[in-house]
Amino acid sequence: MSGVWVFKNGVVRLVDGAEAMEGGRQGSGGRRKVLVHIASNEIITSYAVLERKLSSLGWERYYDDPDLLQFHKRSTVHLISLPLDFNRFKSMHMYDIVVKNKNSFEVRDMMM
Repeated sequence: MSGVWVFKNGVVRLVDGAEAMEGGRQGSGGRRKVLVHIASNEIITSYAVLERKLSSLGWERYYDDPDLLQFHKRSTVHLISLPLDFNRFKSMHMYDIVVKNKNSFEVRDMMM
């Protein structure tokens, strides 16, 4: 099974390579994805900001892998794994955070 997982309108689905390329061209037009903390309507601009928001929700830093920034929530089996460099923080990482914190974060398109 190959393809790309696409998250659109609250639904995740697997699409083939051609359909993924079409979607990428349509969605790129000067937009980028941003992670937003819903309660404060604040755009997450750094890992320091993200760590404060996650820790207030019960997430703790997890130091098992020195190549990743990881967070674990004791009451769950969830683990959030992020690249150490915030510039490599992509929409797939944002959606991972949203899925594990449904009512606290959302991903929005931001015009560039």
